[in-house]
Amino acid sequence: MTVLLYSLLFLVSVVVTLGACTLFTNAIEWLGKRFNLSEGAIGGVLAAIGTTLPETSIPIIAIFFGANRAEAEVGLGAILGAPFMLSTLVIPISAILLVAYARLGTRTAVFCLNYKNVTSDLLCFMVAYSVALACAFVPSRMVHILAAVGLISLYLYYVKLKFSELADEEGGVLEPLFFARNSAVPTFGLIGLQAVLGLVGLAFGAHLFVLAAEAIARALSISPLILALLIAPLATELPEMSNSFLWLYRKKDRLAVGNVTGAMVFQGTIPVSVGLIGTDWALAPTALITMVLAVLAATFLLVQAAWSGLWRPWLLGGSAILYVGYVLYLYWL
Repeated sequence: MTVLLYSLLFLVSVVVTLGACTLFTNAIEWLGKRFNLSEGAIGGVLAAIGTTLPETSIPIIAIFFGANRAEAEVGLGAILGAPFMLSTLVIPISAILLVAYARLGTRTAVFCLNYKNVTSDLLCFMVAYSVALACAFVPSRMVHILAAVGLISLYLYYVKLKFSELADEEGGVLEPLFFARNSAVPTFGLIGLQAVLGLVGLAFGAHLFVLAAEAIARALSISPLILALLIAPLATELPEMSNSFLWLYRKKDRLAVGNVTGAMVFQGTIPVSVGLIGTDWALAPTALITMVLAVLAATFLLVQAAWSGLWRPWLLGGSAILYVGYVLYLYWL
């Protein structure tokens, strides 16, 4: 099969994954609405889990069902590329769009956030990802397993905190459930059916992606790890980006940012645990650099939120320099 045909297969996998993710996210947002959950739980947990499932299903399939090391490298790239892109690209682009929306007169150029929640999200991510980074320098299987158990426990505690929050006043207007567009309040059965079909589509799309990424990398003599670090997150982070950008336009900043920071917490714990358990966690320098840059970007965001209680869009936009610098580093490598 030629590179062109594998590229087409890659595009098909992206379309399938994004379509399935849209179905699943729509369903769990309605589930949150039916249970009267807070926006922290809906955006930071339910929407975040829905939009991060593509990145999670890719490493699970690549690591546990892959036939060779190349597929495992695709899985590791999907694990590490997502937090890197969320912290160094998605949030900076959100800040730039915030200013653009303000110039268009649709809103003000100020983030309206609960910075206490933002700080706790970023702190959880930094703790989890720093532990994962340290494990790369400790070649002990037992340490890796214990770290994975700790990260999973940390995420469960994070979810408990989110679900204990009271529903706030900034209500989110949801799109109609795709399986019940004419229903003002869809049934739990339809919500569950749509969610299950979304999950099946996510698994199928992830499988297609792994096959296409490995084949293209082999044909072009490109490291599957590098391909997955840049291309996999770009494809699979589209749900987070599209959701957040739309919520910013609608002046629902807590949902927009909570979706991204909640995804960072999820990505820094659950998929990383998959990597710690399913691989020897021996990371190449290119992968380690993404982890360091993600921690630096999160630290920058945390300092702004905790110190001044305000995110300045022009400062956040400058964080994209980390992503651009990394791409240039790979180009000249």
